This record gives sequence, structure tokens and C-alpha cells, in this order.
Amino acid sequence: MKVYEDGMPEYLMAWIQKQHVFWVASAPLSIDGHVNVSTKGLRGTFHIVNSKRVWYEDMAGSGSETISHVRENGRITILFNAFEGPSRIARLHGKGTVCEFGTPQYNELLTPSDRHPGSRSIIVVDVERVSTSCGYTVPFYEFRGHRDDTYYKIAERLEKSDLTAQDEIPEKAVPEKGLREYLSTVNSKSIDGLPAITVAQDVNRGPLNPMLGTFPRIKPTSTPETRDTLGKAGMVMQIVDVRFLVGIFMGLLLSILYSRVGVALVSVKAE
Repeated sequence: MKVYEDGMPEYLMAWIQKQHVFWVASAPLSIDGHVNVSTKGLRGTFHIVNSKRVWYEDMAGSGSETISHVRENGRITILFNAFEGPSRIARLHGKGTVCEFGTPQYNELLTPSDRHPGSRSIIVVDVERVSTSCGYTVPFYEFRGHRDDTYYKIAERLEKSDLTAQDEIPEKAVPEKGLREYLSTVNSKSIDGLPAITVAQDVNRGPLNPMLGTFPRIKPTSTPETRDTLGKAGMVMQIVDVRFLVGIFMGLLLSILYSRVGVALVSVKAE
């Protein structure tokens, strides 16, 4: 049975924070425009402010449909599915706001040290209606863990190109092969031609480079959830440190040497 509420109840907020993936749906006003659904799933990018407001860190990618649609009309729906435990579907219907990377609104929500490499905007959603339903048609899926840090390695490389070029180019130039160039070309418009990223291509604003801050180190995925599902072999590989193994080896080696020395001394005394 579908249930409608004005905001997210406490139990739903707690459940949402445990989910590993969500979907975002948006559409342009034009009847000929393309409806869009995007999958989001990077850990630590979804945030709940209160029962009627959420936001997520929007990452640079091959398209920018959500940004374009939200800029034009604000309509947005976020969908969560239960793949483990009791079945559940939850939709957050609301009005979105784009806080683009390089703006004061973005910086108010995300500091350089907390920002993920490749982050291009923050999508804030003021929730107007929450709908939940059974979700019995959704099959069970086992969560094995997040993918490796390939995305972050690519994003860091783009951002480091911007940082490297900061002292080598005029202030208003856009560095080549950097994040800013990528955003101003690949992510500048939707497939329907609606404007998306704007700050990166506005040369009058000066470089975005100082806002990149310190790149956070990306750690291998190892959470209580993933450790439960990776299996014994995976757990051993993630938990055991090479230095620890070296320490054990050295301890055994020294133990053998000391024992042999002891035996030799006893032999000498016996003679």
C-alpha cells in the first residue's frame, strides 16, 4: 500500500542513510524533451538536513541532464530501493536548487577538505511529498562493496592539471585537460540544449583552482557492511597489513637465530 507524507519520518531517514545507491529523475518542460534518470552511488555524497530537505554531491560525468532540468523548472524525484531486508520503495518528490562548484552557495555546504574529487555541483532538494510502497517486485541483491577508486583517480588527474597550470597561465585562461575545461565543454548543456554548468566557462570569474583545496586521499572500501559480504578471503586481504606480515617473518627469523645461538653456547659449555 502506498503511503504519502509531507516529510520523511525518523525511521525512513535512518533507512535512507543505510542505502548504497539511489536514483534521480527529472525532465524538461518541453514535450519533446528527454526524461532523465540517473544512478548515484558514491559513498558519503548524500546528506539529510532534516525531514524536508536533502542534498547530494553531484559528480562530473558524461551528461548533465539533472542540472539542466533543475535549473529550468526545479522538478526532481529521488528514488530509494531496498535490496536487502524488508522490501521498501521510497520516493522524495520536491523542488531542486543547483549550487554549482565555484559559487558561495556550494562552499557553504561543502568545504574543500570534505569535497570529493570531481564534484561539480550540489543539488539541494526541498522535499514536498514523500511516498513509500511495498517494493515486493524488487529482487534481493547482495551488496559486495563499492567499486574501486578509478573514478577518483581520473577526477584527481583533471583537478591536478588545473592546479599545475595555475601559476603558468594568465589568470582568466582555462587550463587544458583540466576539470574546468571538461565541465565547460562536456557538461555545459543537456542533450536538449538546455544550459547546465555555467561557472566553469565564465572566464571573467577567474580560475576555479584556488577552490580545489587539498585532495582527500581515497581509501580502499572496507565498511562493516562490505566486510560481512566479501567473504573470509576478502576480509583477510583487507585486514592483514603487509607490515604486519613482515613483522611476523622477522620475529620468526630472530627466534630461529636465537635458538641456534643458544644451542651452540650449550654445546660449547658442555665441551
